[in-house]
Amino acid sequence: MEMDSDLTGSDIDEDVALQFVIEQSLLDCDKPGGHVDPLPEVNSRISANTEKDKVFTAVRTGEEGALRRLVTCRQAFEEADSRGWVPLHEAAVQGNMTILEMIFAGADVESQALDSATILFEASASGNPAVISLLLEHGADPNIPKHTGHLPIHRVAHRGHLQALEILIPVTTWEAVEDSGMSPLHSAAAGGHPECLELLLNAGYDTNFMLEPWVRRNYHDQRKSALFFAVSNGDVRSARLLLEAGAMPNQDPIKCLQVALRLGDPRLVHALLRYGANVNYYCRVNTTHFPSALHHALKDEVLLRMLLNYGYDLRRCFDCPYGEGSHVPSGYEGWTESVIKDTMFCEVITVSWLRDISAHLVRIMLDYVDHVTFCSKLKAALMEQEEWPDICRIQENARSLQHLCRLKIRHCLGRLRLRAPVFMSFLTLPDRLKDYILYREYDFYSQGRPAGPQ
Repeated sequence: MEMDSDLTGSDIDEDVALQFVIEQSLLDCDKPGGHVDPLPEVNSRISANTEKDKVFTAVRTGEEGALRRLVTCRQAFEEADSRGWVPLHEAAVQGNMTILEMIFAGADVESQALDSATILFEASASGNPAVISLLLEHGADPNIPKHTGHLPIHRVAHRGHLQALEILIPVTTWEAVEDSGMSPLHSAAAGGHPECLELLLNAGYDTNFMLEPWVRRNYHDQRKSALFFAVSNGDVRSARLLLEAGAMPNQDPIKCLQVALRLGDPRLVHALLRYGANVNYYCRVNTTHFPSALHHALKDEVLLRMLLNYGYDLRRCFDCPYGEGSHVPSGYEGWTESVIKDTMFCEVITVSWLRDISAHLVRIMLDYVDHVTFCSKLKAALMEQEEWPDICRIQENARSLQHLCRLKIRHCLGRLRLRAPVFMSFLTLPDRLKDYILYREYDFYSQGRPAGPQ
């Protein structure tokens, strides 16, 4: 490196003296009792910093011999770097048991970094069970959170460290988990680790523990449940585990069913519906007269029939205030007084990019209703489609008594019971009749066959 041309002779002399001090301090560090300090104020600061850096480097690179030579400089093992880490933090992350044991003699196992992360918290990143056990044996507290509120148990659950999780579960208090505002179930679900979820559920963690408001603020969708994390990841196995353990599927501001439908995954949709997901949810920004779920199933008959089988409110789709009259109000000039209006099904399904599927969709819907009335706008679109003659045949003829009885029984059961199929097990009815009531003949997903004409 070139020397700065602005340096004076006195500056150069001072640099030479300083370099001598550094070299001498390094030599004297290994000589117990020996001490040369020609410039005490400069030497103490430079010596400590240099030895600290050497210790961190030796720990990071696993140089045990170098660390043994430095172990007599106790001050270097107590000083923190720019992160607030002491060498024991670094050793815990590296996971070298020999180095860890060498450092323990003069280290504080409760040291915390600038972000309040304990040595145990940093060790949990690697999930090394031997390291975590050693830290606990030396008095590390697993119930001290990082500034974000996360505990070591959250970190190992999120990273899928099953053995480390087994060690931390019995030593982590429920009070510490409650104070953190989040459950390890959230972490395991977010990380996509069903084995960790299963372990936590077997240990008694509540599947319906919701994120506290101060944690929810970190998510734009204000999610609350561990189930939402699993569903948003498209993690079918984790979602099923949580549902089987009693997770309630309707607790989040944005419904889990809405997320599953948006993903277009019939496995997730089916699992949620089987455990009571509300098929008639309304999106928070919904502008339609009919329940929101239908939006995501317009072109997928398997998903569509799932929704209809579980009690989707089809009547609202045919509920149009205009009837046979014009949909264009008198005096309409191309604008509306309302920014958000209650859009009808007939207005949605007759837009140019959906109009060609309108008759196919309505034909499917007729399997789940009695006689319905088509408004002028919907009828005009249906008349253009090849399914129109079949639709007319159904509409112009009386429905079978068997079909009407099914509709009546479903109405009496109510949508809440239809959303909870376990209720059917308490009815003293033949299985064949139960299947008929639940539209099992149209359960294409469970039958493993493609949708289409019977």
